[in-house]
Amino acid sequence: MFIQETPLLLGSKSPRRQSLLKEAGFLFELRLGDIDEAFPASLKGEEVPGFLASLKSDHIQISGKECLITADTVVCCDDIILNKAADAAEAREMLKMLSGRAHWVHTGVCLRQGTKKQVFTESTEVFFRHLHMDEIDYYITHYQPFDKAGAYGIQEWIGYVGVERIEGCYYNVVGFPLSRFVVELRKFLAE
Repeated sequence: MFIQETPLLLGSKSPRRQSLLKEAGFLFELRLGDIDEAFPASLKGEEVPGFLASLKSDHIQISGKECLITADTVVCCDDIILNKAADAAEAREMLKMLSGRAHWVHTGVCLRQGTKKQVFTESTEVFFRHLHMDEIDYYITHYQPFDKAGAYGIQEWIGYVGVERIEGCYYNVVGFPLSRFVVELRKFLAE
């Protein structure tokens, strides 16, 4: 691929992001940083993931022609950001909130090479059918979705049976907007 002329670094612990990039044929090295993912309360939900992706990027060392990719995903419902659930009770509350309605998944991606930096955000609207409490409890018990924004993974059981439709990029909801990423990366590296 044209892109592989450039060494790619992925600054993400997310197994879903790593898997998606590998399955799309990208070769990359992990380069992780450790930051406090706090953000200003004044930011709107769709602004938060780009801010956090950029913040993550700033805390990782790169050199030469290396291109660093960092990302963050948030789930928003009624302008409330649903982060990762701390426990089963919090996951249950989040899924009850999402049940029978639409919400937004926003993923911010930051590309950095040398002194160049670009941030973009992809947004997808997800529509859940009404979920019964036994379905919510089954999902939490069997899938333990505590490492996922909004306490669910669309690629898991709850996505199979609970998501009526989406408007936008499916892979964005999984955690990384692959199609948009390829377009943006091509432009970024050509500059």
